[in-house]
Amino acid sequence: MAGKKHDLDGKNIETADISPFMPMFEAFRDELDEHHDRRERIIKASRDITALSKKIVRQLQSPIPPPIAKEIQSRYDSIKEIFNSVVPDLQGLNAWRYRGQISGGCQEYVEAISFQHYLETQRLITYHEAQSLIPEGVQLTANDYMDGLYDLTGELMRFGITNMAISGGMPRGFGKDGVESADLLADLRSLRASFESLNISFSTMKKVHVMRESVEKVENAACGMIIRGKERPKGWVPDLSEGREIGREPVESY
Repeated sequence: MAGKKHDLDGKNIETADISPFMPMFEAFRDELDEHHDRRERIIKASRDITALSKKIVRQLQSPIPPPIAKEIQSRYDSIKEIFNSVVPDLQGLNAWRYRGQISGGCQEYVEAISFQHYLETQRLITYHEAQSLIPEGVQLTANDYMDGLYDLTGELMRFGITNMAISGGMPRGFGKDGVESADLLADLRSLRASFESLNISFSTMKKVHVMRESVEKVENAACGMIIRGKERPKGWVPDLSEGREIGREPVESY
């Protein structure tokens, strides 16, 4: 195939045939450009989903007032639109090629929906329930689901300690028959025991460490509330850094 050269003004300069490999490398160039464009779209979508999910988590409380519920639903709708916008980019082999780029958004979204699900039902959302809340075409991996649940423990810790400061008691829910169910601390301990029974990868060790620290903080706060609760003024919030060992990482926050 005849190639063309250009002078400094961009005009064509007629020359002899250039390398026959040029069309092949031009195809490679176009493929790389398409790859980088697709990758940037997915990264931007993941960041937007993460930002909206964090806003949802900050608004969640029990019970959820109707105006807040309406605003939260609008954010969920926006997240679904963002997921749908990258569905064409996550088909076939690309679903795994760009797994790392969409993973962060999926984890934050699982954290948000699992937190709301717990506040409404006092039950842990299942993998299939979480997958059903993500538009078809975006695959939720088991690792993203589990990492989202690890992050959930930090939100439950903050929720529990805040409620103890306000109400003077550990948050607990009610079953369908109106009978009181286990309190938040019991649920956190059960969750910790389930996580510790898993054979986790090295990359998840930090999340396991933070999860254990979150449960310990609720345990310490509950112990302090029982032993010294009457000595403390109403609205007192325990120091979340109390008892932290040197070298420990802080719990993930905003």
